[in-house]
Formats: sequence, structure tokens, C-alpha cells
Amino acid sequence: METTPALSAIVTTRNEEANIANCINAFAAFRDSVEIIVVDNSSTDKTKEIAASLGAAVYDKGPERSAQRNLGWRTAKARWVVVLDADMILPEATIREILAKTASSEDVCAYWIPEVRTGTGFRVKARNFERSFYDGTCIDALRLFRKDVLEATGGYDENLIAGPEDWELDIRILATGARCAVLEHNLVHNEKALTYSKMLAKKAYYTKSFAAYKAKWPGHPAVKKQFSPFYRFIGVFIENGKWRKILRHPVLFAGVVFERLSVGAVYLANKGKST
Repeated sequence: METTPALSAIVTTRNEEANIANCINAFAAFRDSVEIIVVDNSSTDKTKEIAASLGAAVYDKGPERSAQRNLGWRTAKARWVVVLDADMILPEATIREILAKTASSEDVCAYWIPEVRTGTGFRVKARNFERSFYDGTCIDALRLFRKDVLEATGGYDENLIAGPEDWELDIRILATGARCAVLEHNLVHNEKALTYSKMLAKKAYYTKSFAAYKAKWPGHPAVKKQFSPFYRFIGVFIENGKWRKILRHPVLFAGVVFERLSVGAVYLANKGKST
């Protein structure tokens, strides 16, 4: 008799042959409890073949990540699903925490997962320092869900692409009154190949659905914060006593300010081009 997995891991891919094995193999010690579902988007490399050879269920869906994720969680057999990108890895301690949380009787319905980027050097340290301020805020995005919450909300809005679909789903889940929390352990985001110029290009792509997202939720407090220069440059870094971290690491925060200014310039340059 086939046993129901405790967790379904949904991994969206497109030409990720360099990353997909690491993502899947992170679950090697837990394959009796975790099913891996890879939803590809017409890769032209060996992503699908590698995923299948490692025991993942492989599907193909497009045109964007929202549709891939929806197919993944709707196909999932487990009561809980975690949604990952192919360049993300869940350390063993994080997987153990997830399995413990999802097996408990707590009434938490979804979790944010702290994120740590790989690499060395000042820029990586500054980006990880910046990311640590976002956990559980409106700039963060839920990644671990009880499946019935996704069913109740309908999952990701497939009219939104590359970024705001995460924020938009958070708004609808929180609007149901669902209790959400932040995991103690982190995921690892492998961005070794993400140069400064590639990062800015990635952020420019994310602006494509901003106008549609803001039009769907006009005046919503979370949306106001997400696009507020004050909140993005000041508020998120000082709220709830987080300003103390800046006093402890002023040089790292200077790196954060430089990157925030760069991303802000990209947003302003692409503001009129978003759809």
C-alpha cells in the first residue's frame, strides 16, 4: 500500500541542470517522507532528465512560475507543501523542523522561511544582512503551506508573474485569518552565478506585473509598504527594535543602502513599462 508523504516539495524549473540535482538531493535522507514534484517550463537542457533520474515526478507547465506552482501543489499528495526555486536548498535541520512543525497540532497554516545566500565577499554578507530584516514582513513571501489553505484561496494568481504573485498570495492567505509564522531554520539560496548586473536585470523583470498587482489591491496597507520608499529604505530596518542590528553592523548596512539605491533606480526606470 502506498503511504501518503508527510511533505510535498514543489520545485519550479527552466534550464536548471546546474542546480536541480543539489535541490533534490538535499531531501535524500527524507525520501520516505517527502515527495519531490518538479514542474518544468520547456527546458532545452537536461533539467527534466536529471530530475526524473533522481526520482522526482516531473511535469511541464507554462507560461510562468505561477502556473507551474499551481500545478505542483494541486498534484501534491501531502497535506503540506513547500514551494522552492531550483537554486534553493533546504538544509537537513530545516527539513527536520518542517517535518516536526507539520506533524504537530499547532494551528499555524503557513510559514515564512528565512533565506541565506551562498557565496563569499562583502556583497554577499551585505545581502544576507539585508534579507535578515525581511523575515515575516510584507516584503517576505510564504513558502510552506498547508494544502487546504491553498485550496481555499485558489493558490497563485496566474495573471501575475515573477515576484508579486508571492506577495499577492500572502495578502489573500492573511486575509482569511490564517495564522502564519517564521521557521527557525533557513533555506540556502545558491546565487553564486548572480552578478551585480544580472541581479539588476532580474529586478527589472520583476517589475513587469507591478502595475497589475497594485491595481488589484489599491490602497492595501501591505502594498503601500511594499512600494513605499520610506518603508523599504527605513521602516523595515528599524521596526520592532531591528535598528539595534544596524548599530552592531554599520558597515554592512552601508552595503545594504547602496544595493537598495541601485534597485530603486531600476524600479523607477522601469515603472512606466510595467503591465
